[in-house]
Amino acid sequence: MMHRVERLAASLTTTISSWPGGECVVSCEAAETDVLDPYFALVLDVYCTGTIPGGDERQASFENPGAFETSRSGEKDRFFIDSLPIRLEYKKAKNIEELVANSFDTMWVFGSSGTYILYRLVHGNVLFCRSDWLERMRAALAESPDEFWERLRETYQQKMEHSLSDLGGAALKDDKFFFFVSLSGFMRSCASALFALNRQWEPSERHLTGALVALPVLPEDFDGRWSTLMRTDGSVDPARRYQIAQLIARSIFSLGT
Repeated sequence: MMHRVERLAASLTTTISSWPGGECVVSCEAAETDVLDPYFALVLDVYCTGTIPGGDERQASFENPGAFETSRSGEKDRFFIDSLPIRLEYKKAKNIEELVANSFDTMWVFGSSGTYILYRLVHGNVLFCRSDWLERMRAALAESPDEFWERLRETYQQKMEHSLSDLGGAALKDDKFFFFVSLSGFMRSCASALFALNRQWEPSERHLTGALVALPVLPEDFDGRWSTLMRTDGSVDPARRYQIAQLIARSIFSLGT
């Protein structure tokens, strides 16, 4: 018997696939958790090659679900059906094509979420495809050249250095707010650098830690040091955290050289 989430995803996909501008529908990892999991949401990426209906029309086509809201740009819809949270994200296929074709010149698009946008494209569960577009994009990404990964790693190592410098200053001045902001930036850029070094796309931040420590190539004692940085019991003071962050940074810079 089809699971409730699967039935709901199939129903939404049937509606979306009727739009001439809808190229494919892919479900994301959040939809694979149990509905009782706090992280659960039915998240669908809708890649579009043409125009899709406006917000009011989309709301009507989904039979006026609860708490429907759309972003100002019209690129995201959020609503509830049978108490389940739904998130639809509409992405222009042309933008993905340009990103794949010009990977050396588009590092800026990999912001605070790293390469998660491409993780979703590569690893998402395909619910509908109008053509071979998704297959071609996935094949192109599978052939991403070494230069792309090396530049990506370099970009995040630079961000890691900047955050580490801020972290040291905040620890010295006992600026607690800026310390934790800098620590967050440091840890995020560390993770991105290590995924780039391993030639892997990054999962969502909700699933990042498990995927990070499972990477095949990591610095020595990385798991222990990383766990210490994440401790929230007050047993590690800012100066010690900064020292550990320095050790992690040095080990990442020396890895693979």
